[in-house]
Amino acid sequence: MSKLEAIIRGKASKQMGRITVLDAGYVEDESPEGQEFMAALQGETRGLREEEVVRGVVVEIRGKDVIVDIGYKGSGTVNLDEFNNPDGTQGVQVGDVVEVLLEMLEDANGNVRLSRERAEKMKIWDEVEKAFRSNMTVHGTVLEKVKGGLAVDIGIRAFLPGSQVDMKPVRNLDPYLGKSFDMKVIKVNRRRGNIVLSRKLFLETINASLKEETLAGLEEGKLVEGTIKNITEYGAFVDLGGVDGLLHITDMSWGRLNHPSEMFQVGDKVEVAVLKYDKDTERVSLGYKQKFPDPWLSVEERYPIQATVKGKVVSITDYGAFVELEPGIEGLVHVSEMSWTKKVKSAKGMVNLGDQVEAVILQVDSDNRRISLGMKQITPNPWMAIAEKYQPGQIVTGTVRNITEFGAFIELEEGIDGLIHVSDFSWTKKIKHPGEIVKKGDSVTAKVLSLDPLAQRMSLGVKQMEPNVWEIFFENHSVGAVLTGKIARLTDFGAFVDLGDGIEGLVHVSELSRRRVEDIQKEFSAGQELTMKIVKLDPTERRIGLSVKQLEQDMERGDMEAAKARQPEFKKATLADAFNKAERED
Repeated sequence: MSKLEAIIRGKASKQMGRITVLDAGYVEDESPEGQEFMAALQGETRGLREEEVVRGVVVEIRGKDVIVDIGYKGSGTVNLDEFNNPDGTQGVQVGDVVEVLLEMLEDANGNVRLSRERAEKMKIWDEVEKAFRSNMTVHGTVLEKVKGGLAVDIGIRAFLPGSQVDMKPVRNLDPYLGKSFDMKVIKVNRRRGNIVLSRKLFLETINASLKEETLAGLEEGKLVEGTIKNITEYGAFVDLGGVDGLLHITDMSWGRLNHPSEMFQVGDKVEVAVLKYDKDTERVSLGYKQKFPDPWLSVEERYPIQATVKGKVVSITDYGAFVELEPGIEGLVHVSEMSWTKKVKSAKGMVNLGDQVEAVILQVDSDNRRISLGMKQITPNPWMAIAEKYQPGQIVTGTVRNITEFGAFIELEEGIDGLIHVSDFSWTKKIKHPGEIVKKGDSVTAKVLSLDPLAQRMSLGVKQMEPNVWEIFFENHSVGAVLTGKIARLTDFGAFVDLGDGIEGLVHVSELSRRRVEDIQKEFSAGQELTMKIVKLDPTERRIGLSVKQLEQDMERGDMEAAKARQPEFKKATLADAFNKAERED
């Protein structure tokens, strides 16, 4: 009697797999396959082959050995560890029907050698080969990184090349470790134990099906749902289901957006509108802001000119600051509209990002989506008060705040400057740069020449605080008068003669003497005194032409008395004479 029969006849009734062992001494099977199996066991005459997977019944568990009766010359032994569950618990008990691989019908000791583990692998190999032939899917878990890709457990160890992990190139394989995926089998070699998988091919197959379905339902203006797949500087790609659409940064928000990541992250679910769909190229343009009304359509009604508004500084440039009044609506405060008194060169020194500011609406251009704002208009224009405080002709005192090539700015009070042009420092001195006369921080007294509150300009003059010596000279001298002066400087074309009070006249080289002057530098010298005749007066250009030659000719002709008659006072008119004359007239 076999061990199987002994178990059947000696055990109490209990359920074991598909086999029910009864006290009455017979076996009741729950399926036709089970009945066939038991008949084969009882016959013990089946033709078995080595390296074949067969069925047997666990008849005894003896320590680490599991005794399995396969109906041929008794039983074989399988290590108990081959039946353990993944959590390490024992996964077999007496009476279980199991499948094992018949490794050898009779070894050197006359025993049957069986393997549960090899039988399971043989079954998996069969399933893998079937999946390969039928283009079916297998499921596996990534075990570790190996050279060129990943090792995957699909019941047996398989290889997933790095190029087949995803539809797009993958540089870092670490995020895939421990993850489970569906894959296609693209190569099988049982003899070499080689299985190659492709997740990319599986995804492409799924996407192809989704793509066809998605494209069939796309139309411009339609709202669709998708997942943010990738984010770039210029926009985000949205997976609509096998089809990627581009959501450009300009179509994300009506307001300012520096980067798409400010609104979306990879993996976000989003509802978008189809803006454009090209069936030939399968390109899809998407929009998010189009789901909401355009705020610029009613901007003129909500932001009338001269209205006072508040907003947040969202961008700063040298020429101004952009202020967000509401999402999608921004206004520009130009540097010229930031302060009544400060000369603002860059907005960066006036406001900071995120500042809450108050401004006045200056202009609205809804067609070009522009709003001009003014910050200085929040406070009264101090120049309007200046017009009442300062009048032309008034003497003022201030501090040199800034010096340029064309003049010096004098601060009369905080934020109020007047300009002394380089030409208004002296009646007679040739000043090339204001720095020759004043420096920053100097206190200067000047006369107000003109005032333009609207243009915020005030002109000042230093020389105007004294009488115009040129006007006095021209009033007191006429052509033909005789003067005496000293040579101030020599040039190739003549000699400039100091006539007093900073006034100079020119004696041309041809008028220095009746005789020809060959070398002016040798024949004349600075400081040399000359008596001359006025031959030309030009008040507009402030030029005085003198001649020694013509005076000498007059004297030779005996016309000296005539010359004296034309000039009763044969002497220079001085600036002191002019002041005395002015006092007598007053």
